[in-house]
Amino acid sequence: MKPFLLFCSLLLFVVSGKAQNPIVPPGTYIADPSAHVWQDGKMYVYGSKDESPNYYCSWEHHVLSSPDLIHWDIARHRFSSKGEDDQVPFTDAHLYAPDCQYKDGTYYLYFCTSDWKEGVATSKSPLGPFKDGKLIDLKDKSMIDPCVFIDDDGQAYYIWGQFSAKMAKLKPNMMEIDSTTIHEGVVTEKEHFFHEGGYLVKRNGIYYFLFADISRSNRPTCLGYATSDKPFGPYQYRGVIIDDDHCDPSDWTNHGSLVEFKGQWYVFYHRSTHNTYAMRKPCIEPIHFNPDGSIQEAEMTTQGVAGPLDARKKMDAERACLLFGNVFIKACAPDNELLANIHNEDKAAYKYIDFGAGVDSVLIKVNPGFKGGSIRLMLDQPWSSSVAQVEVPARIETGEPVLIRHKITKPVKGVHALWLLFLGTGDNLFDVDWFQFK
Repeated sequence: MKPFLLFCSLLLFVVSGKAQNPIVPPGTYIADPSAHVWQDGKMYVYGSKDESPNYYCSWEHHVLSSPDLIHWDIARHRFSSKGEDDQVPFTDAHLYAPDCQYKDGTYYLYFCTSDWKEGVATSKSPLGPFKDGKLIDLKDKSMIDPCVFIDDDGQAYYIWGQFSAKMAKLKPNMMEIDSTTIHEGVVTEKEHFFHEGGYLVKRNGIYYFLFADISRSNRPTCLGYATSDKPFGPYQYRGVIIDDDHCDPSDWTNHGSLVEFKGQWYVFYHRSTHNTYAMRKPCIEPIHFNPDGSIQEAEMTTQGVAGPLDARKKMDAERACLLFGNVFIKACAPDNELLANIHNEDKAAYKYIDFGAGVDSVLIKVNPGFKGGSIRLMLDQPWSSSVAQVEVPARIETGEPVLIRHKITKPVKGVHALWLLFLGTGDNLFDVDWFQFK
């Protein structure tokens, strides 16, 4: 069948009513998600804010919040280390990964900076703004990535470090550590594959120490974990919870948290974009525990927390959960992203799509390259037979985006992973903005 072409000059932005990964809109980049459920029953996520593909983080933090993990609000500019609302008098360095805790009506934002300082600021609201940042004296052991855990008896613990995690009790004021309780090497790179990004949580009497794990590919793309029956350990390495490898060709780190929400446990993590280690976006997957307390490894998905996505709804191409080859996610406008730098035999996957009782056609919006190419659609596995092969024309003189409608050539019903295989000669075959089944 010859594709039906429609030329369009407007970039469309559509928000789905169902949860999807990532959980922030195009143009927003929040990494290192530390998730907490506070007294109002909402989920709050504290993370670092990426602003450039050339370096990590920025001078400010945003805060995410949600009543249901589906609809998210972004409270912007909640804490700054530079500028008009500078709350960190002792440095103008970038803000790296934060954490937050609550005690007696006050929310404590624990922050670290790119010059290896750590501090704490406070607010009466979980959304901030957080004010009056003060340095935490870590006795010449300051590093990055603070986490604060409060045990059942009310004792708070401060966790931090890279390559070798450190841990100490916090004093009752939540702003100073008890230096006599400092433990070094709580988890280490040698024994536990610990890289950075420690996060401690407790479930059924077991302490779960989550961290960026370097056990695969010599890169900390995994979130691994270790367990103990005591907060200071000793900890036993238990494995990987999730691996963000193949979210981007240049992906380097992972960083996240574990939290229970309305009876279900979730892992929060991030994915890189823009063919860089930065420009990261937060994502969520449900996790499941085995009877012995171990955690089943979760897979990266497009659907996130709310189940398979309706094939008849418009799917932004940048929501691919797996990318193979040269293709990566790139911003093309302040409020729009797409798949770019597509070469022959690159692939993108979307997990999972619900095709219901069946679909007849697919509509794809592309920005053609100079030579064009094709997109082969496959179900479940990238080596499956195609259900459609969409021909993408070469770019016209005006360079406008193109809508291509193509017939589905085989019956497609039910829930499947969708794979896109890109074919053609040369570099930068085309960009893909979105697709939708009919």
